[in-house]
Amino acid sequence: MLDVYQGYNQIKLVREDQEKTSFITERVLYCYNVMPFGLKNAGATYQRLVNKIFSKQIGRNMEVYVYDVLVKSKKRQQHMEDLGECFTQLKKYGVKLNPQKCTFGVEGGKFLGYLVTQRGIEANPDKITAIQQMKEPRTIKEVQQLAGKITALN
Repeated sequence: MLDVYQGYNQIKLVREDQEKTSFITERVLYCYNVMPFGLKNAGATYQRLVNKIFSKQIGRNMEVYVYDVLVKSKKRQQHMEDLGECFTQLKKYGVKLNPQKCTFGVEGGKFLGYLVTQRGIEANPDKITAIQQMKEPRTIKEVQQLAGKITALN
């Protein structure tokens, strides 16, 4: 499981778009030369980029959602090859990872709030415990909220 380091800030803006991000202080006019977090289309632009970078791997040996990257393999030796393929693409496009949030060689872990194992995708035990420890619903609205939380586990 890999985590891209400040993904938006790794996308360089073309010169004519830099002025669109400008802001002024008392003395100086600034503008971004990389895509800042918070732009209206930043999320979609970033997702298109990672989809392009990993187009040959997504669905086969990798899943990508914004900053979170899951490299999946059935055998340990194959995993080394799959990681190598991933790192080749990262290097080719100059994308950096956050080593403090990356884990390697694990047989499972949390990805997008779910527990991913060799058996497949399972509900996160922390979320199940939180629901079990909730107070008993007393109103229709509370029952609806509980139903929504349980549905999110599926």
